[in-house]
Amino acid sequence: MKQFVKTTLAIGMLAITSQALAATNNKPSHLSVSPAEREKIETVVHEYLLRNPEVIVEVMQILQRKQFEQAQQTIQQTQQTASSFANALFRQTNDPVIGDPNGKVTLVEFFDYQCPHCVDMAPVIAGIVKANPNLRIVYKEFPIRGPISEFAARAALAAHKQGKYAEFSHALLTTGQLTQDSIIQVAKKSGLDIDKLKKDMDSNSIKEQIKANTKLAQDLKLFGTPAFFIGKTDAKGSDTINYVPGQLDQAQLQAIIDKTK
Repeated sequence: MKQFVKTTLAIGMLAITSQALAATNNKPSHLSVSPAEREKIETVVHEYLLRNPEVIVEVMQILQRKQFEQAQQTIQQTQQTASSFANALFRQTNDPVIGDPNGKVTLVEFFDYQCPHCVDMAPVIAGIVKANPNLRIVYKEFPIRGPISEFAARAALAAHKQGKYAEFSHALLTTGQLTQDSIIQVAKKSGLDIDKLKKDMDSNSIKEQIKANTKLAQDLKLFGTPAFFIGKTDAKGSDTINYVPGQLDQAQLQAIIDKTK
């Protein structure tokens, strides 16, 4: 009980200190915290935490639990609403599709070429394709890791226009650290027309496609990559679409596919 009180006090002190100091920029001058008062507040909190370092660990644990609970709530909400986005997930025009285009079960992956977990999933997806010849796979380019990720995504969608998305995308995921030059070199090795590739990369259609993917991810409240959605290809708003965030192994993915068939 004593430790709980100390932890609660520490959280309260940190919260009050943060609010008080943050408010100084928005308050009239007669309500502002003076530099001397600010220093005194910071000193009190600093000294308390030095005397009770175990409180910092407990505060972090509380914050982590809260973040975990919020993530779980978001996952549940996405699972509940996924079916209302069935058309955008499974039947969006111009999305790259591999496997059986007429497959009755579809797996959708949101991914980023610089995401290490997406890279780790590349051989898993390759194994799933071999084990499930009737599976339809839709790729959603979702570049969330900066300019190079966006450059790679635009290049991949441009490669799709030349009918070489699958091999080029896989090569990007397995080539190591990416730069604009290395992406173009992979394109050359993949036999792509580089002039056409660059022209298509800058087209409005590809830019709008990435924007649409980003908007869909936001609507679905995705908080990272990879993210998978698995369901019947002809799923309607009332049908179940399984949402799986994060990395998983082939057996785990296969089990969800088998459950969907």
